[in-house]
Amino acid sequence: MLTIRNVNQYYSGSHILRDVSFDVPTGQCTALLGRNGVGKTTLLKCIIGLLPIRSGTIQFDGRSIAGLPPYARARLGLAYVPQGRDIFPRLTVAENLEMGLATQKRRTGVPAFVFEMFPVLKAMLSRRGGDLSGGQQQQLAIGRALVLEPKLLILDEPTEGIQPNIVHEIGDLVLRLNQETGLTVLLVEQKLPFARRVASEFCILDKGRRVAGGPIADLTDQFVRTHLSV
Repeated sequence: MLTIRNVNQYYSGSHILRDVSFDVPTGQCTALLGRNGVGKTTLLKCIIGLLPIRSGTIQFDGRSIAGLPPYARARLGLAYVPQGRDIFPRLTVAENLEMGLATQKRRTGVPAFVFEMFPVLKAMLSRRGGDLSGGQQQQLAIGRALVLEPKLLILDEPTEGIQPNIVHEIGDLVLRLNQETGLTVLLVEQKLPFARRVASEFCILDKGRRVAGGPIADLTDQFVRTHLSV
């Protein structure tokens, strides 16, 4: 679904991503792991088109997308839920969901399956996004991405600042999207138990480089101690 090869990116002369290469297999949930500051969010922004890459290639569904703007990538089937959710607090739930349709050439309304996944959103369509709890805002952010009916859902730390019982619900949702609907997922996550529960593949970044990857069952305690422990 997604192929990244030898990607490099800089911030003000600092080399942030260093020849990063990895694949996101179709129909799988891949966890992108690493300590704070190793380039995970930067890589996601490069994939979605919010940051340019200095060199390398990014292919989505067999097509090179490195030169495309974000809206064009969204039309191809990439959906991005940023860290911190970034919903529109003064807009209603319904209006936030409709904003997810902005990149579509034909607006067909919010797909019914979004409300099947998030019945709580259907019950509060007239409420403002800023009045929702953190967990509800995260569900709204994911729902807004899903209205695109994407091929690849990119989640940047979806459990950040969420209470434990809602974290479990979000895990259930990711599993359902991946396993029942076949949606491909790329997930950045700091909570290792969550990543191990929902992901089928993993990739570890350390100091801007890919240092390990493979089936989630191969994520050994040695990898965790070396590359993830603080």
